[in-house]
Amino acid sequence: MRAVARIGSGVTPCIEKRIMEVDCKTVKAKLDGREHVVFIDCREQHEYDLVRIEGATLIPMGEFPSRIAELEQHKDSDIIVHCHHGGRSLNVVMWLKAQGFQNPLSMAGGIDAWAQEIDTTLTRY
Repeated sequence: MRAVARIGSGVTPCIEKRIMEVDCKTVKAKLDGREHVVFIDCREQHEYDLVRIEGATLIPMGEFPSRIAELEQHKDSDIIVHCHHGGRSLNVVMWLKAQGFQNPLSMAGGIDAWAQEIDTTLTRY
């Protein structure tokens, strides 16, 4: 986990942050439209076990460095990463950009925003 957090640490200018984020309504539209999107949940297993968004693949933030080979084929694809509120996923997106991925995006507000705006039946924590 430290390797990902260390790479993404520091102050991110607001304009750069906006370029690296997408709102949950846009994510929902992309998923419903069956666009080719790699959708990743970067929370921990216990969080995923509590509540998850259908179609998201779990890769905990700390496992990205050791599991990067799983994503290599998607270097030019849209990759959307989510976490609980959007902080970890933004760090993961910055790390993926540093690894040469072309279009990783963080879902702003994370699964908490999704539970408020998209699927109110999901458990909030």
